[in-house]
Amino acid sequence: MHASEFDEAWEDDFSATEREEQELGQFILDCPIRDMEPPAAVVVPESASIGTVIQVMLDRGLGAVLVQREGRTVGIFTERDVLRRVVLTGISQETPLRDIMTSDPETLGIDDSVGFALNRMIIGGFRHIPVTDDSGRAVGVLSQRDMVAFVVSLLPSRILNLPPEPHLEAHSEDGG
Repeated sequence: MHASEFDEAWEDDFSATEREEQELGQFILDCPIRDMEPPAAVVVPESASIGTVIQVMLDRGLGAVLVQREGRTVGIFTERDVLRRVVLTGISQETPLRDIMTSDPETLGIDDSVGFALNRMIIGGFRHIPVTDDSGRAVGVLSQRDMVAFVVSLLPSRILNLPPEPHLEAHSEDGG
């Protein structure tokens, strides 16, 4: 049985879509984090009180801050830490950050690929991960939100034009 012209045209379109997806995947694997221009890290001293740091996070709309001692990053404090280590334990808001921060967090290099960053975040279960320059100095914090925004920026017409409620179906031809 021979394929119709319609079927052949469909196959051509599908191959173009597959090729586009492969190119996009390769771009994500090769693109350095540097090109994403990750937001600058907000840094707090390890001696800062939990309450003060939470207020900084609220005021600036942050999900994470880096914790430093003598100019060196020694930890990260995230909104997840607020829930698990502050709210659930009832610890005093005057407690210094050094007592509850996540010490010695895993980091990414500014020239690591976006694909590698996605891998580390998924495998490690991280919502936020510090980004360092060639000298190991923290230059930013990459969040899952940043990663999603980056992928959306690569596919704006496909993602931003989705219907607001794609699971709903029209009941008649005129949409009613």
